[in-house]
Amino acid sequence: MNTTITLHLRRKYGDKGTNGTIHFLGEPVCHTIELPWQDNTPNKSCIPEGRYKLQKTQYYKHGEQIGIPSVQGREAILIHAANNAEQHLRGCIAPVTKLTGEGRGDESQKALDQLKALVYSLWDMGAEVYLEIRS
Repeated sequence: MNTTITLHLRRKYGDKGTNGTIHFLGEPVCHTIELPWQDNTPNKSCIPEGRYKLQKTQYYKHGEQIGIPSVQGREAILIHAANNAEQHLRGCIAPVTKLTGEGRGDESQKALDQLKALVYSLWDMGAEVYLEIRS
């Protein structure tokens, strides 16, 4: 029997970026940065709120990452390292250790490594992992 596990991303929207925190079993895992909400416009907006199944995705630029394949009207949405949403994101989600401003944070690779360790361990146990995004 497959277990379903849901991570929860709670967002705060700003004019220059979207910041959030991912929780697992009520405990914070990492903060996140994204582009501001721009009506789900590809390459300019964070993805819509909702519940998304996560999967391993091979991506030419970032190698194997956590992918979010079923975002309506979008493709190649990943969770990957970035410290500045405006400069480095096109709709993806970047984990960060510390938030430093709207759509900006520090130590993204460290936060990504922690998040990947958690998600990959859940996958290794046979779980289906979902990300639920809300404000």
